[in-house]
Amino acid sequence: MTHLVQLNDAPLEFVDPELLTATSYGHFTSMQVRDGRVRGLDLHLERLDHSSRELFGHGVSADRVLGYLRTALARSASGDVSLRVTAFSRDRAFLAGTPVEPDLLITTTDPIEPTGEPPRLLAVEHERAAPHLKHTGTFSLTHEIRRARLAGYDNALFYDRRGRVSEASIWNICFATDDRIVWPAADVLPGITMLTLQAGLDAITVARETVDISLSAVSGYRAAYLTNSIDPALPVASITTPAGTTQYEPDSRSAALIATAYDAIPPQKI
Repeated sequence: MTHLVQLNDAPLEFVDPELLTATSYGHFTSMQVRDGRVRGLDLHLERLDHSSRELFGHGVSADRVLGYLRTALARSASGDVSLRVTAFSRDRAFLAGTPVEPDLLITTTDPIEPTGEPPRLLAVEHERAAPHLKHTGTFSLTHEIRRARLAGYDNALFYDRRGRVSEASIWNICFATDDRIVWPAADVLPGITMLTLQAGLDAITVARETVDISLSAVSGYRAAYLTNSIDPALPVASITTPAGTTQYEPDSRSAALIATAYDAIPPQKI
């Protein structure tokens, strides 16, 4: 399938350079669609609405978004795709505080399969601007990925100025003990898959908690998992901190718990 681009409900055959500039201020959500369904679809819709209200003073309705997504799926002629919805505005009046209804840029690409190999993470001090927003300011994330790879690792794990683990570059992270799943309490993006897994853990009555996790504490867990729309539970091979490297062995028990929790929340039809 070719890369398809749609501005609101209209296909784009040519991307105006002015459009690229306008999308530098905005937010987005990405989803993996299988058989026309998305796990956590309601959370994606809530994210788009709430973030638009914060950035532009004007929300986007679920009906509007779903209409555009259905148009994009029809154009792709497939129920198995990757979708990204970017909210931005060509009306610069928002800079003065005037509420403006955001435009929605829909991109459709081939479905992305989960990451194959458990990554080796390099812990770096980094705090994202407005971490509660999935905003389009992703320069720092890409920069830290590149730095980690140049240093011989697969990706970056972030910790804040207080030395607390927060999130990875494009994932949330959780840790496993013998009887519970633990999430960092530092400021992070509330990822859709993270929220879905937490709801699933509650549904199957598996204990979970959110606590401060210091860099020195990562060695005390049985396993660590990265979560996003592509990787619901990607096992972490190792985490390297200034104090040394923690290696994680495969942990079938926690992996099965997370898989069951994920399956407990069914995907929703677009």
